[in-house]
Amino acid sequence: MNITKDIVGLFEYTLSNDSGETLDASNGNPLAYLHGHGNIIPGLEKQMEGKKVGDKFTAQVPAAEGYGERVEQLVQTVPSAMFQGVEQIEVGMRFEAQSEHGVHSVEVTKIEGENVTVDGNHPLAGVDLTFEIEITGVRAATDEEIEHGHAHGEGGHHH
Repeated sequence: MNITKDIVGLFEYTLSNDSGETLDASNGNPLAYLHGHGNIIPGLEKQMEGKKVGDKFTAQVPAAEGYGERVEQLVQTVPSAMFQGVEQIEVGMRFEAQSEHGVHSVEVTKIEGENVTVDGNHPLAGVDLTFEIEITGVRAATDEEIEHGHAHGEGGHHH
């Protein structure tokens, strides 16, 4: 059986950036996803199409097909007073911010006096990614998984 739409694929992976630095790995815990439902980044999902158990490959995913290019308009400086109830703001902290486009996750990147710079880009935006992949399982999705739009059970989403 090959990975195609509405098929659950399980895979081991090691993720690195264009400098070769390892960013993440499955470490013996295969990730399960429902193919064709946007559960993994588009560039990786495209390269998983047609693969079968035992396939090992390197997937090069440009930033535009991963977490997108960096958008400088998502970097803003705001007054520290906007962080009501937070005792101490530190670089690296993540917050949920409300905007006219809904709720977005932002990271504090700089603090200067009463000014706090936050970045709404995904931490991997603008980064070309390399995945070392091994397909460890392929199975038909259940009707419930297709209805919910994601894999359930081992390596997938648990309700």
